[in-house]
Amino acid sequence: PRICTPSISSIHSSSPGSLRQEVLQLSAKVNGVKGESGASDDELTSDILSHCSSASETTSVLEEGTGGEQVDEQTAQEETEDKLKQCIDNLMDKSAKTRLAALESLRQAFSSKVLYDFLTERRLTVSDCLERSLKKGGGEEQAAAATVFALLCIQLEGGDEAEEGFKVLRPILTALLMDNSASIAARQSCARALGMCCYVSAAEEGEDLIKSLALLESIFMTSYPNREGALPTPKPGSPGLHSAALQAWSLLVTLCPASRLKVLLDLHLPKLQACLQSNDVNYRIAAGETIALLVELGRDIDEEFEVEDSEGLCECLKSLATDGNKHRAKNDRRKQRSIFREVLHYIENEDFTEEKIRFGVESVYIDSWMRRRIYDAFKEILESGVRHHLQFNPLLRDIFGLGPPIILDATVKGNKITRFEKHLFNSAAFKARTKQRNKVRDKRADVM
Repeated sequence: PRICTPSISSIHSSSPGSLRQEVLQLSAKVNGVKGESGASDDELTSDILSHCSSASETTSVLEEGTGGEQVDEQTAQEETEDKLKQCIDNLMDKSAKTRLAALESLRQAFSSKVLYDFLTERRLTVSDCLERSLKKGGGEEQAAAATVFALLCIQLEGGDEAEEGFKVLRPILTALLMDNSASIAARQSCARALGMCCYVSAAEEGEDLIKSLALLESIFMTSYPNREGALPTPKPGSPGLHSAALQAWSLLVTLCPASRLKVLLDLHLPKLQACLQSNDVNYRIAAGETIALLVELGRDIDEEFEVEDSEGLCECLKSLATDGNKHRAKNDRRKQRSIFREVLHYIENEDFTEEKIRFGVESVYIDSWMRRRIYDAFKEILESGVRHHLQFNPLLRDIFGLGPPIILDATVKGNKITRFEKHLFNSAAFKARTKQRNKVRDKRADVM
């Protein structure tokens, strides 16, 4: 069992319901065979696994055939798995350089392919190796291991195996995140991993969620203003750590029941408004996006919800949305103005600028701050592989209400589903998410 996202389709593997039925009906036109991915498996395998240490070099994966012959798919799969097995073996190598190269290879493989069957047989071995890297590795190795662990939880689809692994590694991620002597990069990576792993694999009783929220709060709340209202002088690297912790925390906030949300809104909204004056552009943006998310959640549970000192907040947002200070980098100014125009527009008009993410013949609509936070969190971990996982990973497809993967054959591939069908497809998912939201929050409210 694991926590489900309120306002988003449950990430439980459940029996076919109204959403699944609607989706299947809408996609009946295109059901049948195999979908597209950007690159062939051969190309992906060659690119992803080329980073394996020379100490473990074996024959090249998937050399190009001659005379137009294609490599047998089964053989290619076996060779790919052999390379992955070698990378896993390299995680136990004495050489830090070899271990780091293996982690990088696994990071690329996990982010660009769905490897559930392969990893369920080896999850304990991989988890043990990652635990060793987190405990004994240097800062770069610790950061890479935390990221690979988050990817492992995504690969395991947030099921019992992922939950079991999270319970083992959560204390280690926690200790490293709280260690002021650890590298900033490692602590940032641990914050992101903690948020993602808790999001996809925490149990329904909410204990892991409560602990993770409190831990992440203890990190970014050190950036809050003191009793006199002045912001503390940040230590080197701390704004990046605070941003990572705040973003991971805001991801987990989307799982909270209404009773808990009211407490969080009262505590954090006024403090985050003060953080908009931070000298670090990325932390200002993280604070602004979190404010928009919290306001959206507040309005979701109470139609009469109003921000305290909304006039002052809007004035601050207008200033940031039109910031022309020459001492700021040009790209920073452009990014800041774009984000804060959206935040201001939402606070004033309750209007969100919708974004469409396309993959294969499908699309995901980012139509709220909640969906944006969730999508951005997965994109940060999966990077360019996020579209492949949206197309084939059951976990992401459930989270975003996409239903079973759509399969295309050669005769249908050219006939893309119509814009109207896509709209119906997403409308079905949206209705199911709305129905699920209150059920999930009411269930968890008794615990929190």
